[in-house]
Order: sequence, then C-alpha cells, then structure tokens
Amino acid sequence: MANYYVTAVPPTDLNRNTEWFTYPGVWTTYILILFFSWLVVLSVFGCSPGMAWTIVHLSHFLVTYQCFHWKKGTPFADDQGIYNRLTWWEQIDSGKQLTRNRKFLTVVPVVLYLIASHTTDYQHPMLFFNTIAVFVLVVAKFPNMHKVRIFGINADQ
Repeated sequence: MANYYVTAVPPTDLNRNTEWFTYPGVWTTYILILFFSWLVVLSVFGCSPGMAWTIVHLSHFLVTYQCFHWKKGTPFADDQGIYNRLTWWEQIDSGKQLTRNRKFLTVVPVVLYLIASHTTDYQHPMLFFNTIAVFVLVVAKFPNMHKVRIFGINADQ
C-alpha cells in the first residue's frame, strides 16, 4: 500500500522580521529599486549619471546601515522579545553566517561602490565618500562583527 502522508517542511526562517527576504523575487526587486532610485535621482536633480550613482550609493548606505546594522529588535510583539538585542542583520537566516542572502547583501554595496566610483571617474571627494560608505557597510557584515557594537558597547549590556 502506498504512503500518502505529506512531509511538512518548516520554513527556513521563522522570524517574521526577516522571513520576507527568503521570498522568491526579493533580490530582483531590491536591484530594481536601486536602479529606479538612480533614475529618479538622475531626473529630479538633473545631475550627471556618476553623481546620481553616488547619491544612490550613499543613500543606500544610510538606509541599510540604520535598518540592518543599527536598529535592534522587531516590530512584532509575538516574538516575545527574543530578538530585542539583535539587529536585522544578526536576525537574518537565523543568525547563520555566510548564507546566500548575506553574500548577496554584501555584494550589493560593493557593486554600487564600483559603479559610483567608475562613473565619477574616481574623482575626489566622491571617491572618498563612496569608499568610506562601502568600507563601513562591508565591515559591519563580517561574521566576526556578529553582536559587536560600535564604541565597544556589547549586545549584552
């Protein structure tokens, strides 16, 4: 007799704050948002393509650093506070390091940096600001920075 039972596979991430990033099409949507942001900056400010990429890169830095690496906890009360001491980056993929999502989110600022730097012909001061932004974002994503806070403030304090 055949076995007709269905084996349930739990979702890879039970955290509602980060599970959305596991959905199909999120990476494509993320890239499209960056591209359309560039188009908006280019058309609204009327600047050069390189300056528009620099503005997008620096804006991406400010938003993602604040949302991914600075703000702790979740907006949901049903998690019983278990994520209150963790940033979004520390929560993604249940804290597992070097996953595909983490690698993607590390490559994006690097590619933005390369595009912004190249399209501004590596001119100062844009190169300086782009370099600082990518350096801070990439270092914040290192596995050995997990639960490490700026100015020596630990997550347990």
